[in-house]
Amino acid sequence: MMRKILVIGAGKSTSFLLDYLLKKADAEQLEITIGDINPSIIPAQITDHAHCTVITLDIFVETERKLAIANADLVISMLPARFHIKVAQDCVKLKKHLVTASYISPELLALNESVKKNNLVFMNEIGLDPGLDHMSAMQVIDRIRENGGEIILFESFCGGLVAPENDNNLWNYKFTWNPRNVVLAGQGGTAKFIQEGTYKYIPYHRLFRRTEFFEIEGYGRFEGYANRDSLNYREAYKLQDALTIYRGTMRRVGFSKAWNMFIELGVTDDSYTIENSENMSYREFINLFLPYSPTDSVELKLRHYLKLDQDDIRWDKLLELNIFDHKKIIGIPNATPAQALQKILEDSWTLKADEKDMIVMYHKFGYRLNGQEKQIDSKLVVTGENQTYTAMAKTVGLPVAIAALKILNGNITTPGVQIPITKEVYEPILKELKTYGINFKEYDVPYLGYNPNAIVN
Repeated sequence: MMRKILVIGAGKSTSFLLDYLLKKADAEQLEITIGDINPSIIPAQITDHAHCTVITLDIFVETERKLAIANADLVISMLPARFHIKVAQDCVKLKKHLVTASYISPELLALNESVKKNNLVFMNEIGLDPGLDHMSAMQVIDRIRENGGEIILFESFCGGLVAPENDNNLWNYKFTWNPRNVVLAGQGGTAKFIQEGTYKYIPYHRLFRRTEFFEIEGYGRFEGYANRDSLNYREAYKLQDALTIYRGTMRRVGFSKAWNMFIELGVTDDSYTIENSENMSYREFINLFLPYSPTDSVELKLRHYLKLDQDDIRWDKLLELNIFDHKKIIGIPNATPAQALQKILEDSWTLKADEKDMIVMYHKFGYRLNGQEKQIDSKLVVTGENQTYTAMAKTVGLPVAIAALKILNGNITTPGVQIPITKEVYEPILKELKTYGINFKEYDVPYLGYNPNAIVN
């Protein structure tokens, strides 16, 4: 009896996901249907596979969507997060399992009782971040607790970066996932976390000036800035008594300070549109945010505005982006500042066909055991193969695909809208991921966190 999986969305994160499922198709008796609004983007080696069917699917056409879902046993939604709810509601009505890599929305969580009642598994946050971070963190946290330890510190950072061999710009960065999310990073609200028993808050305009630093063996030094709400998972991870909970995003050292120039200038704003943006040059765009001067050039005005010396490396970083070019055109009608900035950055930061990206993840676990304070650092580095088979696609797509197959095979059975924080889910998935080179290295290091004699930190 063939089992049918519907994959909705065939974007950048699906190369490894689709390969995994199609390679397993014979042995596991799988029929894979890929539904996308633009199926022409799907490569021939996928579309020509004997176990693969490709359909044009617009999720806003209800009859198309419901028919495709009705014909499946399990649905994988790789759509933007805001569109999952339409698919999820159909999956409940039609009694189909669902897997996504996105954060659980309140609307999706509201379906939990119906999902449980129908004995369905709705597995969410099963990509990279969120996903691999949950599974790898809970594996260590559970092990510490089983040995009698008490977690007092948890820090977690993840970054999609460029591999060292292709790290050839001054920003030490290239886009490895949705560029829009990079440009809008940090704008969802004030960053909130707890450090050494004290709540900390960082508003957006200061976010990229408050960074942490860490070393990754063999790869050098990195920095991290805080995610929006580090306390989201305090209850899920059962860390109510932890003194430090801090989650963030990793970049190479110097990126955050340079990115802060765009925030100071106002070009990351996505709340309004610009007149005549379609025909505007990069130089004219930058000049929009600078004071008028009958004598000073755009370059001089920007240096004064940002208080940059000529020998400041950040000035060289701006020049490298060609932001003063009077011939390059934004070319987007009614663009927001953030959209125009994204267009400029994509010129310089897009991976070439043979270039490789890199995923870096770092967890820090502080715990108390037998009256002693100890620490485990857990680190992951994954390098991509090229522009299509990226480390990002690998670390997002493989956990999704493995989870989907394990749900179909009855290895994951607990019903409900959930994230991968139980042993039933994380143990078999992490074990299989090791065979694909996704393997965390652990280090026992001195605990340097909480100081019980400190008055205020």
